Amino acid sequence: MEDLPIMKELPIMKDLPIMYKTYKLIIWYVPILNRLPKNHKFGLGDRIVNRLYDLMEGLSEARYDNDKLEKLKRLNAKVDILRIFTWLLFDLDVFDQDKVRCAGRQINEIGCGLGGWIKQQQNIKKGQ
Repeated sequence: MEDLPIMKELPIMKDLPIMYKTYKLIIWYVPILNRLPKNHKFGLGDRIVNRLYDLMEGLSEARYDNDKLEKLKRLNAKVDILRIFTWLLFDLDVFDQDKVRCAGRQINEIGCGLGGWIKQQQNIKKGQ
């Protein structure tokens, strides 16, 4: 996947690599989802697109939230749903193995970053 140097230079993207990874996933995934057959685009495709946008918005909000932990846990559930919906596209014969692997790899990277952020917040909460 192509790097996005201009976006990578924005302060929020430098501070939170998970934001940059989510941004890159959106840039790659949304055009693919917009080309799905109508019977999948207006159902599963739209649900994935909305969850991607919700994820990006939620990450940005969590950055400023006083109680990050609860927000991050809710976002983690959205990442799980993205994984499940992506596999549904494969099982419904809409996606081939290459697309599901590429999307899955990116979603997993976001999930790992989110998991790390959650763990950091849990440690902060324990220390209080």
